[in-house]
Amino acid sequence: MKIAVLYAYPPEPDGLSIQGHLLYRGLKEIGIDVMPCHHSPSLQKQWVYNGFKPDIAIGVGSWTYTPDIIISPQQNNVIPVPWFVANGWVANYQKLISDLPLTFTTSQWVTDTYKRDGVNVENFRVLPIGFDPEEIKPIPQSDPKIQALRQMLGVAPHEKMILTIGGDVTSKGAQEMFKALAEIDKDFKEWRYICKTSDNESAEDHFREEEEVMDKLGLDRGKIIYHGGMYSHDFMTYLLSACDIYAAPSRLEGFGMIQMEAMACGKPVISINVGGPADTIVHEKTGFLAGVGETVTLSEEWAYDHMGFEADHKIKFAEPKIFAYRASIPDLVKYTKLLLTDDNLREQMGRNAYQHAMDNFQYPHIAKKALMMIQDALHIS
Repeated sequence: MKIAVLYAYPPEPDGLSIQGHLLYRGLKEIGIDVMPCHHSPSLQKQWVYNGFKPDIAIGVGSWTYTPDIIISPQQNNVIPVPWFVANGWVANYQKLISDLPLTFTTSQWVTDTYKRDGVNVENFRVLPIGFDPEEIKPIPQSDPKIQALRQMLGVAPHEKMILTIGGDVTSKGAQEMFKALAEIDKDFKEWRYICKTSDNESAEDHFREEEEVMDKLGLDRGKIIYHGGMYSHDFMTYLLSACDIYAAPSRLEGFGMIQMEAMACGKPVISINVGGPADTIVHEKTGFLAGVGETVTLSEEWAYDHMGFEADHKIKFAEPKIFAYRASIPDLVKYTKLLLTDDNLREQMGRNAYQHAMDNFQYPHIAKKALMMIQDALHIS
């Protein structure tokens, strides 16, 4: 069996690229004849088809990547196996995706979203994202490098550090965490909240909202510290190890790769009991899953030509679709305060989280799982 893995290659410090590269590495290490290639059209991609002649192309992305990771392999007599992540809703390509013999998704919630939007998911299988335990691993806070990092982040030795990482942090639930911390700060003040964002328009737009929320809540701006820029993936081990609690009650999360990596670094995670986190975090053992406090629904949405339509147009839904969730603020207050004030609980949950990640998400295990599902569904050895 020959497999091409289509993703942003050479690898970048981006979730989709890391997801694909770890699968490529895992397949190679278990003895599969495999070749990586960028999903976009290029001479190199055509050379992979013509020269390597793969039997299967596993393509990483959302349904909007269909031309590159489904249609392109089919046109070259290669069986496509997309590995879908979340993208809000499925506007197009329902029949094409339904007819595939095998499709991977990163969580049951992603599968359910495709089903909601008119895709036959009979041949869908859940394949979680993996991590490299040699790269993402616990580093004790007594380590001088971790101590230096906490000092640079503005966290005092006696303070507890809460961390959220995202392209923007509002989508990861930061505004809900602000509301929880405003309540917690009334009687527990020894915390700092570090928000790591990327340099993009979404982060800038949300930051203006976040400032308004902080001011309305009367939060001390000095206790909520922002850092931007692009960090290498191996640096994430240090950043995650520097925190005491990883918080991401995300508004829409198809898996939660950084949440899983936080567990691999021995950190308890506060998230939301919907989407990918419900698959990856064990409530009250590796972290806490807050209930859903409210939902955001839409009855219509724009569909654009880059989605495979002839022209931009608005689609009206027969039934409103949920486009985002908001975590329960009382739950976030309860769980965050527990972890901030109970050192033994926080440390035990961190140990549980590390073991859970090691047992379920190491990248060679994910590659073996993918291979077994391919062999079972496609009958290719």
